[in-house]
Amino acid sequence: MAASSKSQSAKWKLGNWTLSEQEYKKIAKQREPSRSVFKNCIRAFLVGGTICLIGQALQQMYMTFFHMSEKQATNPTVVTLILISVILTCCGVYDKIAQWAGAGSAVPVTGFANSMCSAALEHRAEGLVLGVGGNMFKLAGSVVVFGTVAAFIVALVYYLFGLQH
Repeated sequence: MAASSKSQSAKWKLGNWTLSEQEYKKIAKQREPSRSVFKNCIRAFLVGGTICLIGQALQQMYMTFFHMSEKQATNPTVVTLILISVILTCCGVYDKIAQWAGAGSAVPVTGFANSMCSAALEHRAEGLVLGVGGNMFKLAGSVVVFGTVAAFIVALVYYLFGLQH
């Protein structure tokens, strides 16, 4: 498939072939695997629901075996979910689950723990402070800022409209 046009568009040299940008996009689109939106939604729902189900089971366990109230059981439940996520990330399992499930594995607590742990593992060769700490908190910083701004906006709306909880 040699390109016959002499336009100013980008050209790619592949072996003996020269492709224009349009030709390359056409070939890439033909070879792109089809994605089933419905199947991806089902997978995300199943995995996200399973993570939430595990969280609920952990909370019930803390309430039953350690005689905690629902509010008291929340913190150890979140810590346990984070620990499980970090262990699965270190073993390479969480990434496989995420690849299969897509957005379903990005349930806030476990997805955030996975992304923090992944960044730490990826940059550990650069040292603890500049490698792990510096790169791990790049992601955390944006999440904390977004969370703080969102909480401020919600609090402002509650205050302005007199919504009391």
